[in-house]
Order: sequence, then C-alpha cells, then structure tokens
Amino acid sequence: MSIEGFAARLHALRTGAGLSQEELAQAAGLSVRALSDLERGRSRGPQRRTVQALATALDLDDAAAAELEHAAGLGRPRPGAGPATQPETRPVPHHTLQLPRDLSDFTARGLALDRLRALAEHLDPAHPPVAVVSGQPGLGKTAFAVHAAHTLAPHFPHGQYAIDLRGMDPHPTPPRDALARLLRALGTADSAIPTTTEDRSGLLRSLLRDRRILLLLDNAADENQVRPLLPGHSPTLTLITSRNTLAGLEAVHRPELTLLRREEAVELLTRVIGPERVRRESQAARDLADLCGHLPLAVRIAAQRLAARPGEHLTKLASQLAENTTRLDTLRAGSLQVRAAFALSYRQLPPPTRTVFRRASLASGPDFSPQSAALLAGLPLRQAAQCAQDLTDAGLLQPHPTADRYRFHDLLHLFAAEQLAEEDDPAHTTAAQNRADLWTLHRATAAARLFDTAPHPDTGPTPDPDPATAPADHEQARVWLEAEKAQWLAALGRARARGLHQQVIDTAEAMHWFSDRTPHWEAWAQVFQWAVDSARALGSKRDEAVHLNYLAWAYNMCLYDHTAALATAQAALAAARESGDQLQVGWALGYVAGALHRLGRTSESITWLQEAADHLSRQTGPQSRLAELTVLNTLGQHLRQTGRAEEALPIHRRSEAICQAGVPGKPQELIGLYLAVTRQHIGNDLAALHRWSEAEHPLSYALTHFQAVHMPAWSEPARLDLGIVLRHLTRHHEAHAALTAAHDSLVRLNNPRTSEAADHLHQLNRTLDAAGDSTD
Repeated sequence: MSIEGFAARLHALRTGAGLSQEELAQAAGLSVRALSDLERGRSRGPQRRTVQALATALDLDDAAAAELEHAAGLGRPRPGAGPATQPETRPVPHHTLQLPRDLSDFTARGLALDRLRALAEHLDPAHPPVAVVSGQPGLGKTAFAVHAAHTLAPHFPHGQYAIDLRGMDPHPTPPRDALARLLRALGTADSAIPTTTEDRSGLLRSLLRDRRILLLLDNAADENQVRPLLPGHSPTLTLITSRNTLAGLEAVHRPELTLLRREEAVELLTRVIGPERVRRESQAARDLADLCGHLPLAVRIAAQRLAARPGEHLTKLASQLAENTTRLDTLRAGSLQVRAAFALSYRQLPPPTRTVFRRASLASGPDFSPQSAALLAGLPLRQAAQCAQDLTDAGLLQPHPTADRYRFHDLLHLFAAEQLAEEDDPAHTTAAQNRADLWTLHRATAAARLFDTAPHPDTGPTPDPDPATAPADHEQARVWLEAEKAQWLAALGRARARGLHQQVIDTAEAMHWFSDRTPHWEAWAQVFQWAVDSARALGSKRDEAVHLNYLAWAYNMCLYDHTAALATAQAALAAARESGDQLQVGWALGYVAGALHRLGRTSESITWLQEAADHLSRQTGPQSRLAELTVLNTLGQHLRQTGRAEEALPIHRRSEAICQAGVPGKPQELIGLYLAVTRQHIGNDLAALHRWSEAEHPLSYALTHFQAVHMPAWSEPARLDLGIVLRHLTRHHEAHAALTAAHDSLVRLNNPRTSEAADHLHQLNRTLDAAGDSTD
C-alpha cells in the first residue's frame, strides 16, 4: 500500500480548506519542508502526534481525522518487518481522469462509506468488487462516490480514475469511447488501442489485472454501457453511480443512500453557512431541512443561497420555500437547480411513462396504487404498473416496502404537477380526474356494501367496475378501503362539488356499516355531512334524516363533540318525523339520548332511551329489531353507569334473548356481532354487581368475537373490561397482560378510555409492588 495515499489525502484536505503550505505548517507546528515532504510522499507515515496536529489545524471532525490517521498508519514501518515488506512508494502517474475535487463540507453517509471501506480492506482480486450507487435525482450519488474515492485512495496506490459516462445526455458515452479514454489514461498509446469494443475491453482487463486501482464510473446510463468497463481478475474497486438501478448487473454491492435525516440535513446546512447562523435560528434551520424534503441537493442549494447572502435570515428563506407554487423556483443557487436535476431524468422517459408520472400527481394521499395510476393516465393496468416500476428504477417514484403502492418525494410531486400543468390540456386532466373518481367511488361503494347487511330496500347492489379484481370478502374489502381511503374520500368530495348528489348518498350509505368498524376515523363526520348536503340538494327528507343520524353518531363516536351530536340528532328527529320514517325516528331518539348521556345529562338520556325502546318495539321488520337491540343495550349501559346495574342486567338479558332467537332475514354473522356486544354489557353488569367470576365468561366471549372479525375499536375496550375483572379476581399476571395490551391499543385508537386503562394498570402495579411480585 503506497504512502502516497496519505500524501494525496493531506494535499486535498489542505487545498480544500483554502490554506497554503506555510499557513498549515505554522498552524500544525511543522516546518514547511516537513509538510512539503509529507504531501510529496517523500516521508514515511508520520507519527500519530503529527497527524493529530494536522487534523486540529485543518479543523477535521472525528471521522475525517480517523481517516487521515488510517492513511498515515498504512505507511508506518511494522515491528519486525524488513524493507521488503514496506509499502510500495512508486508515485502515481499523472493522467487525464483524475478524481473531481472532494467537498470539505460533505456530510453523513457513514454507513454506506463503511460498506465501501470494508470492500477495499477485504478485496479479493478473483472477484473484484463493483458497487452501484443509485437513487432519485438530487440524492448526492456523485458527491458520495467522489468523497468515497478520495477517502479510500490510500488503498489504491496505482491510482484513482473517474469518467463521466453522461448517462443523462441524449446520447450517452458509448462503451467503446469510454474504453479508449480509460486505456489512454492508463498509459496506452493511441496506436495500441484496439478497434473493437470487445478488444478494448479485453485490453482494459489485462492492464488492470495487477494494478490496485479505484475506478469511478459516474452517471451510467444502463447495464450495457458499463459491462465492458468492468475488470476481470484484478485488485480493483469499481464504483458506479446512476439514476437508474442497473438491476441487471450481476454480483454487485449496493450501498444504500437514503434521504438525510433531519439532523443530518441541519448539519449540512451548518457546515456550509456556519454554526452561528444556525444557532441563532435553530427552528428555521429545521424548517428548511423539512421544506427541502431532506434531499441533499435541495439542502445544499438552500445552504449555498444563504452562504452567498450572509445577511439574509433563515426564516426568510423558509417562508419562501413554504409556498408550494414557487418552491422549485426558490431552490436554485447559480447553476445548481433542483428542477433541472429532475428534468434530466424526466426527459429520458418514454411518452407513456411520462404520462403516468404527470397524472399520478393528481392522486390524493401519501401514496397511490397502479390502478389509480392507470385510471388517471388512461392506460391499461398492466402497462401503467410497468411504467410505475420503470419510474421507480429511474428514481422518480418510491415503492412501498410491502404493498403494491408508490409515492412521490415531496419535491418530485411538485415537479410532476408542474409538468402536468405545462403539458396536459386542462380538459384532458379534468376528464382523467373524473374518470378515476367515478371508478373509485363505484369500487368503494361495492366494497363497503360487503359490510352493509341492511341495505335500503330501494337500492340494488352496486356492481364493482372491475369484478375480476374486486374485493371478495370482508378482509379484502377492509384492506382496499383503508389503503385507498385518501382516494375515495377526495373523490367523494369532488363528486359533491360536481353535483353528483345521488352518488354521494349511495357511497355514504354503503359506508355506514364499515364506519362501525373504524370509529377512530374522524373523516366519517365529513362523509356524512357531504351526504346530508346532497340529500338536501335533492330535497330528500328521508335521506336527510338517515345521514343526520349517521352524522350524530360520528360526532359522538369519532369527534367526541357531543354538543354538535345533540343538535344533529335533534335535526335528524325532526327530518324523520317530517318524512314519516319511523325507523329513523327510533334511531334519532337513541342518538339524542347518547349525546345527552355524554354531556352528563344521564337521567334525561334514560328517558329518551326508554321512549326509543318503546317506539321501536311497536315497529315491525328486521331493521327495527336491530335498532331495538342497539337501544336496549345502550339503555342498560346508562342504567349501569348510574348505579342501577340490577335494572340493567335484565334489559341486556332481553337483548341476548332477541339475538338467540334470531332476526328474520338477517345473517347469523350480523346477529353474532350484536350478541357479542350484548354479552360485553352483561359481563360489565355482573362486574358492577361484584359477581366477578360470572363476569369473566361473557367478556371473554365478546373479546374473542371482536378479535375474530378484526374490529380493534371494539375488541380493545372489551379487553380493558376483561382486564379489570381479572384484577379483581387477583389473577394479576393475566390482568397485567390484558391491561397493558388494552392501554397500548387504546392509545393508538385515540380512545377516550385510555386514561381509564392507565389508572387500572397503575393500581395493579402498586398491588404487585406491595406484594413484591413482578410481571417480568
């Protein structure tokens, strides 16, 4: 290993710091001649104290100082080693493919650099390592590769060679031309360079066979461009950078470059503009990092702008970047432009892939599916899916780690929206959005109706727009509705704005039963408010009453706004009475009672519930029986909560009897759910009566059933109830497990019983501590 590696590193660090030899020598306490000898490779590896003095004078961080010490150590004599074992001191020949300059403010990427260092330190000439650094535009691939090449230079005494393959140009460098440049740099005369690509490749492999070289192939276009440039048997390390993944290259290493962490982005900003400005406006610095999407190029541009304007406040630039419509305009500093970096990749795409890229910016939410991309682009699903994969390979989309979904980086999303506005006819864009919205709403309505066991008799089933890919059961429907929540919610809002009122009502009606499974979604209030608005626009009092009832439920269960719930339920009652719909009258009476109870007016709520139960008991039809079950269970709950558990228990037993008898026309699956709810109430009634051992079985039954149908919003309160009973049965370890699991889940669900779970868990822990017991 040549000591010239240390010499080159020291020279690069000095010039990068803007110091003359005289200035560095004085700062480090060395003579100018000694420093000159170190930089020219005439001295053996310097001692540690000399390296430490140089590192201090150069103001190196710990990592850079360690790298300099490592390079110096390679040139020091080893104990017991004779002259034959000393590193080779032959100077590196001058050539035309020298590495570009390293950035003295390079930041982060420690793990990726460690992977490359390990490759260099354990290099096997029989299998010369090739590392591919790929990723989205602006990720800092070239800067990282150049920094790594300079850092690893001491490992490669026969030289470091870098060539730009111009992969983003309209006509990338042909392998034949790249080979000629490499052969010349390695000392081959023009007259000795073969004619064909194959022969030039063979000569390169021959020249590299015994040379320990680092080869940087920057900005590669594709696999075919780089394959002829790779060594065969050689102690050479090859670094390749590309915006494409080069997935077809076999047996290569892939050090991963991700977006910077926020603290790393702030560190880069600090290194460029200085710590004092960042300390003065620390929050603005963090905001800048976030507004740049933690993308290295964007952060560097912001930093370079600030460095060129030393009097400008960070807050000012952050305010400018906060404006989405001009953010890409702001992210430019001289020749550095985020938009230009994105445009290079975009121009390489074939027309259909460009269309998918642009139109996908219309998708709502954090990510989108190939189906959404196909609908927006007007392409067959298979073609759109392939385009999405190609965009991922080009670094323009980020794939979800497990699901078949994709997302934009924030800045790329802005760029895609810009290209859409520039290239697509607004009428075509609107048509694409409308087409995707209708398809999405039809799929959402069909999927939600798989949960709706009590559809309105006047509405037939909504056919799925693509039966071949339609969700076939509850689980598939749940997965689709949750994954596409942002898409169908946005589509529903746009449908209301377009005056598609019946579609809004139909979709909201279908969502009703699914909403019971996800009461932690605050969006249900918006869904049912849109449906109320559409019902009023159509002049349908019945539909207005239905969706006002659903909205009252959402205010109570999702938003916990009980005052709004009361007013909404009272409006629902008035609309139901005006329409003559007795079922909705019963539901409205119950929702009024629910709001009153949550407002602390429990005696009033019990009166309203008794009226609702009496009203529904006189109605015929299976839907009235379901409503009666709900009202009876709620009435019993309120009685129990006012200390009248002995009155609540027979009411819940009456509900249990209705469930066990069955409701004509209703599937057992639905009645089984009502039975589980009823038994949870029975268990709590028994617990309130201190009949703890009797309470365990019905609560366990309810928990098991809710878990089986994947309803965490229902199962976790039941788990809490069971944990409380187990605590009173002094089965402390079982109780601790149940209460802990319930508490953690209720936190995630934003359930108001979270504090109750925490209180019981605290009491149990005190009991265990007092007894000297442990749950570990």
